Amino acid sequence: MRRMAFGCLLLLAALSGCSSRFVDFAPDEEAVYAQPVEEVWPQVRAWFASNGFTVRDTEGVASLETEWREEFVGSRIAGYWHRYLVVAQPEGPRGCKVVITRQTRSANTALKAPGSQIVWSVDGRTQDNPTGFGSEAALTESLRQAGGDAAVQGQSQQTARDLVMEWKLFRKLSPVLAQNARKSSDTPEVKVTREADIECGVPILGLGKVVRPGNVVLMGELHGTQQVPHFVSQGTCQALLQGIPVTVGLEVPVENQERLRTFLSSAGRPEDWAKLMESSFWRSPYPDGRNSEAVVWLIESLRKLRGQGLDVEVFAFDHPALDGEAREEAMAKTVLEMAGGASKRAVLVLSGNLHPRQVKGLPWSADYRPMGLRVAERLPRVFSLDIAYKSGTAWICAVDGQQKLDCGVKPAKGQDNGERYFVHLFDGRNGQGYHGIFYVGTVSASLPAVYQGVEPAGDAQASTPPSQPAR
Repeated sequence: MRRMAFGCLLLLAALSGCSSRFVDFAPDEEAVYAQPVEEVWPQVRAWFASNGFTVRDTEGVASLETEWREEFVGSRIAGYWHRYLVVAQPEGPRGCKVVITRQTRSANTALKAPGSQIVWSVDGRTQDNPTGFGSEAALTESLRQAGGDAAVQGQSQQTARDLVMEWKLFRKLSPVLAQNARKSSDTPEVKVTREADIECGVPILGLGKVVRPGNVVLMGELHGTQQVPHFVSQGTCQALLQGIPVTVGLEVPVENQERLRTFLSSAGRPEDWAKLMESSFWRSPYPDGRNSEAVVWLIESLRKLRGQGLDVEVFAFDHPALDGEAREEAMAKTVLEMAGGASKRAVLVLSGNLHPRQVKGLPWSADYRPMGLRVAERLPRVFSLDIAYKSGTAWICAVDGQQKLDCGVKPAKGQDNGERYFVHLFDGRNGQGYHGIFYVGTVSASLPAVYQGVEPAGDAQASTPPSQPAR
């Protein structure tokens, strides 16, 4: 079977080398049909039409383009469209392959920060959007298309080949096309639990190596970006589609646990938002990025996933009343309470990047024992990942020259490894106590969800501080 260079992108080759096969959610092989294009193409077109996509054919060639379809209609983070470009190509003397390119656009004005290239949400063909054909807004945008070029407006966009969709299609069509269907051992380890009614974005490379049942993944982040919460949202969705239940831990005071649990099971009505956001955590006079708009969008995306029948939970684990190692121990205890008996779940824990370290010592204290070390001493499969990113901006709190806490949009310096999300594991644990990195591309600041405590988060008109140049 033909191998793809896709699994060994240049940006990763320098880090990890290239193996012919790896266990991951994103396959590294093309799906090749044993039948010619003329036999495969009618089945391809019928599959897309039967799964709720409105298709436009290209005359004279085996290609189609689906119309833009809006997802998460009615959500406070709505304004997300996606479509597919599908082309069948000959492969060998008689076979063929079907190449699928996925395009996404978002009109969410909350993503207007320069450098934002992310698309929030997953699919919404549930109670919010039972027909699958989008809302009136989506129809209006589709009517604005001219000459085959998309006129969907927005601040976010992403285009990439979707090998997961290609294999999903292959597994559905190959039994229909031939009696001697391929054995499952001949295909990559990609499990799909739902049809085309869930949209999780472009697959995150390497995610499936660590997000597995029974694993605890401690993710050390840079607070105050749009991209990190989006990475967690998208990664959670992709794990859920593999049939893996997911529990997400947030560095939010534990006093908010019941609010989070209640909101996750709610319908997302204004009164549900009010109950979530009335906590003093969202109205801190010194918002440090943990209570940003992007964190709220993450919580909302988890609510939407749960509303589609997927097994996702969320918990708060911070103990801000404590300091130093007392806080680390309390945080570790809360994580252990949630993860200790979760042998069939993947647990993703998001915190500042000092807490997940699995070695003793910090620059200011040689005997300091971070949360990650404490958790790893008591559970067998704990992975710590440090953030990696391309330079951009973040909402950061720092002490200024007058020894006062200064919070705002500030530069964040990183290293350019492209824009696609990925996970890279080291050969063992490094000196800082990490097993690898998670990369989120260019970072852009996410403002506080509630500024000066005047309006609920999720509202496009939420108050924000006067714009100031980044420092």
